[in-house]
Amino acid sequence: MIANSTFAFLALVVSESESGGGGLLSVNGGLAFWTSLTFILLLILLTRFAWKPILSALKQREDAIKDSLEQAEKAKDEAKQILAQNQNSLSKAEDESKKIIEQSRLFAQNLKDQMIKDSKEEAKKLIEEAAAEIDRKKNAAFDELKNQIAEISVQAAEKILKENLDAEKNRKIVDKYINEISKN
Repeated sequence: MIANSTFAFLALVVSESESGGGGLLSVNGGLAFWTSLTFILLLILLTRFAWKPILSALKQREDAIKDSLEQAEKAKDEAKQILAQNQNSLSKAEDESKKIIEQSRLFAQNLKDQMIKDSKEEAKKLIEEAAAEIDRKKNAAFDELKNQIAEISVQAAEKILKENLDAEKNRKIVDKYINEISKN
């Protein structure tokens, strides 16, 4: 194709040079021949030595860009997966922390309830022990009071007997005195 256009151009130049005009569009045949020959040689040299390296460099550049785009797309997909995994892990961690907080709250509530229950039982036990101690002391005091009354009665009886030897009257007085003390 290049050869056909070159020959057509040469034919045009030769036909113009034969007409012998020197106008603006007139072409010098020798100059046109050497220009065409130089252009063809340059085209052949560029095709043979420069065209293939330029095309291979462009191909390498294109391949490198494609690889970079593919790697970027893979990195983007991996980043999306990692983000999804991180969000999933975060969600699991939040759920786990909620469970731990709930368990801690339940444990604290159970501990509080147990402490209240133990405190109430201890207070009840202390109250019962105090009531029992009060009853023992009351009974002991009552027994001691009875003993003192009996002793006072004996002493009173002894005094009465010394003054008065009427046994029947003395017995009534002592019984009456003991009954009055028992009622109190």
